[in-house]
Amino acid sequence: MQQTVPTIELPGELESPSAKLVYLYLTTHDGASITELQDGLEMKKISLYSILSTLCKRELVRQESERYHVAQ
Repeated sequence: MQQTVPTIELPGELESPSAKLVYLYLTTHDGASITELQDGLEMKKISLYSILSTLCKRELVRQESERYHVAQ
């Protein structure tokens, strides 16, 4: 039996490989906290805060309490 893997569309305005990685992680994990992103992507928190700030300003990601989610 053949399984199909869902295709994830990245927003065209995402140019940074790190931003793409964070966006994909949030998409495939139904959101995450900074600590979960740090552990899962092995990135520094300072970098994650900067990336998430930009993604939130572009309305691609939203923050709910301590978690970040892809904006719908």
